[in-house]
Amino acid sequence: MIVLLFGVMYFMMIRPQQKRRREAADMQSALGPGDEVVTIGGLYGTVTGVDDETVLLEVAPGVQTRYARPAIARVVTRAELPATPETEDADTVKE
Repeated sequence: MIVLLFGVMYFMMIRPQQKRRREAADMQSALGPGDEVVTIGGLYGTVTGVDDETVLLEVAPGVQTRYARPAIARVVTRAELPATPETEDADTVKE
């Protein structure tokens, strides 16, 4: 009975928490300049620089603040990636 209880606790509590932690780490490692993000404190900003442990956010024109990567709660919008010549050529071949 105790083993069954532990199994239920693992699948209902521990495993989902590990998944959320992994997703947050993946999101924080994929941050790049131009991404609009929200911090855990509710501050909106645009990523202007990234290094190993910190993220530089522009919260107003000319105002930049530095935050630890784990302080980023979510990405609101991703930066637009410029079109590469390979993808443009592939589009013309399909037509």
